[in-house]
Amino acid sequence: MKPNISMMNAFIRLTAGFTLLAYSTAKLSKEESTSAWVIAAIGAMKVAEGHTRYCPVVDLMTQDETRDPDETALERVINPS
Repeated sequence: MKPNISMMNAFIRLTAGFTLLAYSTAKLSKEESTSAWVIAAIGAMKVAEGHTRYCPVVDLMTQDETRDPDETALERVINPS
């Protein structure tokens, strides 16, 4: 995996991810809710994207010249080679 987002984008994703994690942790400390677990999962995903500087959605949406132009995004997910 090559990094496909900039350093500034990574910092923004880290900040947003940690903010979402803190919010969901505070919400879960008061009461058990499904929405807090979903927010925590999204926050953890953003932290991981910022840490690795790799976003799978950006990778799917950008067209690489080495890839077949007729290949759909779903085919790239199924066969990432």
